[in-house]
Amino acid sequence: MNQNSLPVRDQEPEQQYRANAYRLLAALLRNVPDTATLDYTRQLAGLTDGGDTLATSMIGLGLAARHADPLAIDDEFHALFIGLGKGEVVPYASWYLTGFLMEKPLGQLRQELAQLGFERDPDVHEPEDHAAALCEVMALLIEEQAALTRQTGFFQRHMANWLEAFFRDLQAAPSAAFYQAVAQLGMAFIRFEQQYFDMQSQESEHENP
Repeated sequence: MNQNSLPVRDQEPEQQYRANAYRLLAALLRNVPDTATLDYTRQLAGLTDGGDTLATSMIGLGLAARHADPLAIDDEFHALFIGLGKGEVVPYASWYLTGFLMEKPLGQLRQELAQLGFERDPDVHEPEDHAAALCEVMALLIEEQAALTRQTGFFQRHMANWLEAFFRDLQAAPSAAFYQAVAQLGMAFIRFEQQYFDMQSQESEHENP
């Protein structure tokens, strides 16, 4: 995704954390992870476990990346997302919300992306409701310091209503090994984001009764 907007400004650590998590999920879901992505993912194994599900899932993904063979990950990615005509999982919002590709949810998403000033990357051929593309949009919104109401609205309209189900299916897919750890992080992070937005909404209500 491209966006006509202001340059990215310095971020608070919490916002950097959120944006980086979205960026990582996008990279792992978009293509076979390259060397740089796997190197970054392996570093997660060194995080301190704070006892919460999200931290545990990040460490688990880091350990999975350390022990996985890159060629095996390549084969796994193709079995899961490409296959012979169709992979074992379908990472599109329209599929989960309607049972078909290129349906109404995609049209609604495209309208909102245009309003936000996002342009489709000409080198990307998948529809914009791909899980990776949605994660990329959220990362951009955070990095551009979009209003929290805008972030919340986009997340609720286009992600919260299907992504957790997608990650559950990914975790249970027959070919998933390394991607089981990706799915665990995805589920934990989607729940984290829902809690984050709920908490921010409650704080706003207290400040503006």
